[in-house]
Amino acid sequence: MSHTIQNKSKLLARVRRLKGQVEAIENALLAEKPCDEVLNLTASVRGALSGLTAELMEDHIRCHIVAPELDEAERQQGANELIDVIRSYLK
Repeated sequence: MSHTIQNKSKLLARVRRLKGQVEAIENALLAEKPCDEVLNLTASVRGALSGLTAELMEDHIRCHIVAPELDEAERQQGANELIDVIRSYLK
């Protein structure tokens, strides 16, 4: 079972909080709030998204690279998937 399925409710709760934070940015812009407030809201979203990304990467490593039940081909596939994601993340 995939780690995203195992942790589905926890991950969805984080995504819903992110969604609320993005909506707060939209509302602040609509309400013409000062730029420092909008910047703080965007910084919060960035932090929350980075936290979610880190959690997903950590779970991927644990489940698809270092899990003792995996054979070498499965480990290599998991590593290659993570490398692709990191390359996209760093662009």
